[in-house]
Amino acid sequence: MVRRIAGLLRAHLGRLLVAVSASVATELAALALMGTAAWLLARAAEQPPLAALSLAIVGVRAFATGRGVFRYAERLASHDAALRALATLRGRVYDALVPLAPSGLPAYRSSDLLSRMVSDVEAVQDLVVRVLVPVSTAVVVAGVAVGFSALVLPSAAVVLAAGLALAGLVVPLLMVAAARRTARRLAPARAELAAHHTDLLQGSADLAVFGATATALDEAERASERLARLERRTALTTALGGAAAMLVQGVTTVAVTVLALGARADGGLAGVMVPVVALVALIAFEPVLPLVPAVQRLLEARSALRRVLAVLDTPPPVAEPGDGALPAPSGPVSVALRGVSVRYPGATIDAVDGVDLSLTPGRRVAVVGASGSGKSTLLACLMRFIEPSAGTVLLNGADARRYDGDDVRAVITGVTQDAHLFHTSIRENLRVARPSASDDDLLAALQTARLRDWVESLPAGLDTMVGESGGQVSGGQRQRLALARALLADPPVVLLDEPTEGLDPRTADDLMTDLLASTRGRTTVVVTHRLAGLDAVDEIVVMDAGRVVQRGTHAELVAVDGPYQDLWWASRPALASE
Repeated sequence: MVRRIAGLLRAHLGRLLVAVSASVATELAALALMGTAAWLLARAAEQPPLAALSLAIVGVRAFATGRGVFRYAERLASHDAALRALATLRGRVYDALVPLAPSGLPAYRSSDLLSRMVSDVEAVQDLVVRVLVPVSTAVVVAGVAVGFSALVLPSAAVVLAAGLALAGLVVPLLMVAAARRTARRLAPARAELAAHHTDLLQGSADLAVFGATATALDEAERASERLARLERRTALTTALGGAAAMLVQGVTTVAVTVLALGARADGGLAGVMVPVVALVALIAFEPVLPLVPAVQRLLEARSALRRVLAVLDTPPPVAEPGDGALPAPSGPVSVALRGVSVRYPGATIDAVDGVDLSLTPGRRVAVVGASGSGKSTLLACLMRFIEPSAGTVLLNGADARRYDGDDVRAVITGVTQDAHLFHTSIRENLRVARPSASDDDLLAALQTARLRDWVESLPAGLDTMVGESGGQVSGGQRQRLALARALLADPPVVLLDEPTEGLDPRTADDLMTDLLASTRGRTTVVVTHRLAGLDAVDEIVVMDAGRVVQRGTHAELVAVDGPYQDLWWASRPALASE
């Protein structure tokens, strides 16, 4: 993990060096300021000529001013480096999630992913500002302080070095031993509490309906108490470590002062140097004391970054071809599946088993079957959201794996079963598919999706907000908005996964009729459980348990015994009642 983080920070090494240099300069200015001020006061007590003090007076002013300037530069440089590293890591996490999301992220809850992308990624900022810079500064300043003491009074240097080692190494290492387990549990505990809050907010209506609100609140309260216990334990450990380091600072300073006074009495040290040696010892601990909380931050950052790296290391379901990718398909697009099988990780049977399918330009195919028969998996494979475990998907005669996934989805796209609406206006939701679309283009797509009259009746029209995940519109309207967006994209191959889901039977049949009419001449694959209107497609593929069990036209399939005829006769009473 250290190597991975070092690789992340390498791009910002220059800014980190500036931050460390400015921080070292700040602490050295503080050290010089106190040492010079101590010498000035001690020397002034001897009432020398003013000229003997002028250099020290100028030094005090210069060191005081320089300390403020260097501190400002350090804050600016360290936060600049930290925020740039933060942006880099967050971008990498997002890039890692993009290929994972379409095929699902069953290993992560949405709230947990949000916690990893926000709170855990921000651990990089703590790593730079509160760990790397303070540690580097403490090492340099401690070395300078010990070196100065060795020149003035070697015995004091030995005591000071021992004290700094005790406060800067031993105490933090003891903290590591005491806090490692707690720090490792903090980030997951925060993620768990965030998950409970998300469930309470998003599921409040269902919890109220089933009388489960009190139980959910109790679970959230228990998660909050667990997190509070961990944070109290962490705070206590940090406080004890800080107190121990300050005790070492006090004892060391007293010991150095006693040695300096003894050397003064023996004539081995000038009287004006006694306060200088004592105050240098005192101030030398200032950059060392932050190492105690820095260790705690390091432990928490390691735990958080481990969670982030788990996302980065999750293998994508689809391998991109890289530099050897074929150029994006152009012109008429033909698609063929040859013996395609798909098996999800951990599964013992194929979700799609040996499917053959031919989609020549303009051909329209309907895929029907019971839930779980592999229909949606087949569409995901066509859009290159998942990789076939056997067989080949051909795009214009070439293996689809030789194309970039984005290039495949530019020509093969449509409405997925769980299409998402963003928390913005109807206009902006539609323009996701084509940002340059005019209002007339949007209204035409809405007309095909049988939503234009409804949108025009709204006070804000296309500027109407749909709410988070489309929560301000009905399920049917949400589905039709997603359908209008797919039609607006105008891809060569349109995939429609249950486009009439959530609609009443009459509206569903009317919409299916409109869809089939609007896609005439365009390559189309429709996954549906409704059979009305399928006499207009070129081929119907019936799937069961991942396999194609029947295929043909509506007239051919209705005329023979089989699953399609059973589905057709089962739907007849519903059709008659409509």
